[in-house]
Amino acid sequence: MAGRTVRAEQVGATRELILTAAERLFAERGVHAVSNRQVSEAAGQGNNTAVGYHFGTKADLIRAIVRKHAARIEDVRLRLLAETGHSTDVRDWVSCLVRPLPEHLADLGSPTWYARFCAQVMTDPAMHAIMVEESLSSPSLRQVLEGLDRCLPDLPPGIRAERSAMARELILHLPAERERALAEGMPTPRATWGDAASGLVDAIVGIWLAPVTNRAWDV
Repeated sequence: MAGRTVRAEQVGATRELILTAAERLFAERGVHAVSNRQVSEAAGQGNNTAVGYHFGTKADLIRAIVRKHAARIEDVRLRLLAETGHSTDVRDWVSCLVRPLPEHLADLGSPTWYARFCAQVMTDPAMHAIMVEESLSSPSLRQVLEGLDRCLPDLPPGIRAERSAMARELILHLPAERERALAEGMPTPRATWGDAASGLVDAIVGIWLAPVTNRAWDV
């Protein structure tokens, strides 16, 4: 029994080393540029097949990294949702959408790689679907998106789709750029992740509530 416990602990520790190494390498170099062998070496594993043994394919490894962070991000979003209630204020719903990731990154301390990891995965054609699928599996995220939609009943469908794409790009790439700047010791416009989230909320609220000047989108 004791032997099985020790073995399970060793396997858990090895998996964690691999996840951390993979997240960092994917964040810094891109998903396509990093092999499972490089991940194994960076994780200090003498066996170059360690990634395959513990996780399977690269897609499986990416999914495991996303799920490693998902529970904490979900907890933050659920707390924000409870505070938002049945609000009809766009800012409240945008806050629920934006703040979970920056708050999670702040809790992780420095350095972090997850924001850059997400940006790299979302720009990789072969892996993009994994991130989308994992994100949309969150009931709380779907609830946030539904709440935001209810606040914008008069927005034409075309404009809604366009602005949703703009918001996604900002939510994905601005945290990644801030994370990169912090890793490189470069100055950032905002002092903390919380302040950065506030600026991002301001910008996205402005996008959603901006006047519509091209009525051709009404169809």
